[in-house]
Amino acid sequence: MRFMVILRVLGVLAAIISVFMLWPLGWTLVDGSSDMLPFFKSIAVGLSVSVTLLLISRKAKIRDIEVREAFATVTLSWVVASIIGGLPYLFNGTVPTFTDAFFEAMSGFTTTGASVLTDIQSNPRGILFWRDLTHWLGGMGIIVLSLAVLPFLGVGGMQLYKAEVPGPVPEKLTPRIQQTALLLWGVYVFLSALEVAFLWVGGMNFFESLTHTFGTMATGGFSPLNGSIGQYKNPYFDWVITVFMFLAGANFALHYMMLRGNLKAWWKDEEFRFYTILTFLAIVTATSFLYISGTYGSLLKSLRYAAFQVVSIVTTTGYVTADYEKWPFYVQYMLLFLMFVGGCAGSTGGGIKNLRIMLLLRHVRNELKRLLHPSAVLHVRTGGQVVERDVLGSITAFFILYITLFAIAALVMSALGVDVLTSIASVAATIGNIGPGLGTVGPAENYAHIPLLGKWVLSFCMLLGRLEIYTVMILFMPEAWKK
Repeated sequence: MRFMVILRVLGVLAAIISVFMLWPLGWTLVDGSSDMLPFFKSIAVGLSVSVTLLLISRKAKIRDIEVREAFATVTLSWVVASIIGGLPYLFNGTVPTFTDAFFEAMSGFTTTGASVLTDIQSNPRGILFWRDLTHWLGGMGIIVLSLAVLPFLGVGGMQLYKAEVPGPVPEKLTPRIQQTALLLWGVYVFLSALEVAFLWVGGMNFFESLTHTFGTMATGGFSPLNGSIGQYKNPYFDWVITVFMFLAGANFALHYMMLRGNLKAWWKDEEFRFYTILTFLAIVTATSFLYISGTYGSLLKSLRYAAFQVVSIVTTTGYVTADYEKWPFYVQYMLLFLMFVGGCAGSTGGGIKNLRIMLLLRHVRNELKRLLHPSAVLHVRTGGQVVERDVLGSITAFFILYITLFAIAALVMSALGVDVLTSIASVAATIGNIGPGLGTVGPAENYAHIPLLGKWVLSFCMLLGRLEIYTVMILFMPEAWKK
């Protein structure tokens, strides 16, 4: 493990995070608000860290980065980003402790949307804008952003890309990894601009259109409003954001193909079909229960709230338009289940991912068939191709590891004095990068009351979920640090 190589990439990333703080600083200059100095301080500290790391590692060659170094680099990059990204909250007095600042920043960059802020709207626009911008930067990935704008990462960049991009099989659209990163970011920016336009035309002001788009396309969920999207009570905003959340939960490679004129790309993809059907069935089920129980006065209103909340949870966005803890228990249970499913591979969503769930179900079906027909040769297929047994093994191991870590983290949270429902829901909501859960971290609550150690446990869960577990857990193996 060559630490100088890792430090050099971290130095570059520290500079990128610091430079992006100029954007919210612009809002502070326009408003003349109190968070101007905190941003200046944060930028100064971030650039100082960057220069120090780059000077220490000036002789390192990033082009020769190895697999183990890529895992360490990607994991540590999110930690460094969260430390620097949390400085504006700390310097501004938005949160009282470093733990809270780190938690809020980690929640932002990992697109989780779990917040410790009790009165969001009392904060100046610079802080609120930075809060949502961390979502947008983390949504497509800090490393992917670096590969897009910094060609000198070039060779070896594929190792970083594989270590960070969500999903069991990262999409490589072109032979050159830098070009792939640029294309993905291009689609991301295009869809973001489209959503801003739709929200703005519908009557949402420009600032809130931007911040809510950042939270939507990154499937993050931070809102500059205390009541999230539900505060508007506007059907148009609900449906626009529902559509864009659904798009953000799909594989961005499919969006690229659609934009290139392949109009059948979405429906030809088996994972997208699985994702669409699962979401549709969940919406129909939730709508039926809400209408029959009389929770809302009409079928159309039940459909509107059900569709928004189901899509928000399954894509791991975490926006809310209603306190779903007041909904029928079955619907709450279904939403908890959807927290584990998540979005598609290659999306900005978290969770186990639809592709893994789909392949695991096919694997289980084959094993059941094998009991009836012991001599049969059965293969799991997707897209007309046989899925290799080592890929199935990796997916199965991921599922087991995901559930095991979830159980351990929930056990630790309960040991810290958190009630059972909140322990289970808080871990499910953070390891799945969702944000709001159930119990005392429900849609009408926040994470401010969680014990200090519990916030670090949940921050670790956010990192695990965002980096697909393997990238982080491999660093706990002694072999990863041996030459």
